[in-house]
Amino acid sequence: MIITIILGKIKAAATDLLPIVLVIAFFQIVVLRQPLPQMGDVLLGALLVVLGLSFFIQGLEMGLFPIGEAMAHALARKGSLFWLLTFAFALGFSTTVAEPALIAVSAKSADIAARGGLISPEPESLKQYAFWLRMSVAFSVGLAILIGVLRILRGWPLHYLIIGGYSLVMLMTIIAPEEIIGIAYDAGGVTTSTITVPLVAALGVGLASTIRGRSPLTDGFGLIALASLLPMIFVMGYGLIIFG
Repeated sequence: MIITIILGKIKAAATDLLPIVLVIAFFQIVVLRQPLPQMGDVLLGALLVVLGLSFFIQGLEMGLFPIGEAMAHALARKGSLFWLLTFAFALGFSTTVAEPALIAVSAKSADIAARGGLISPEPESLKQYAFWLRMSVAFSVGLAILIGVLRILRGWPLHYLIIGGYSLVMLMTIIAPEEIIGIAYDAGGVTTSTITVPLVAALGVGLASTIRGRSPLTDGFGLIALASLLPMIFVMGYGLIIFG
């Protein structure tokens, strides 16, 4: 039974990756007309990706989704708004700080800013720039999850928050330094990756399932949209402070 389940997960992961493989193979063979370099390493890497994706999805189903929903149920039954909002903020902040994509983007943006003469190339300056960029993004995601939980509790329409938020993004884009705008828009994407999305989605669905009058389908989703929106605002604000 266990072997059958594992093989099924591997097959599903391989099926999901098949379009990527076909695209790369088509351009390599038909357009570039060159063999793949280091074919053995490529095949081994592809196999490791399939296995890793299989285990990752299984881990989400077994661990992250259930614990997110269970904690949402428990906090809602406890009836303490303070602890529920504290948990929402802490969850958004902690998962974003640990996000590998954000760490990579922060380090790269610090390096590019130093090359462009925007900050000092000293290691300590690079470290501080990357650190506070991560902190601003993590704080914004924590605040976004907190607002999303309040939306579920109060029944606020999601489209009002999204339209208002993106209107603010457009206004800040006009006044923000151009050196930070691209980073700000990318920050909205890197925050919604492998660690943040499963736990935040489980929190929203679990909370909406517990509260009377709320639907997991219409009220449980939308936290990820807010988590993508607020980092753009906060990073552009960070740019206004750093670059004037």
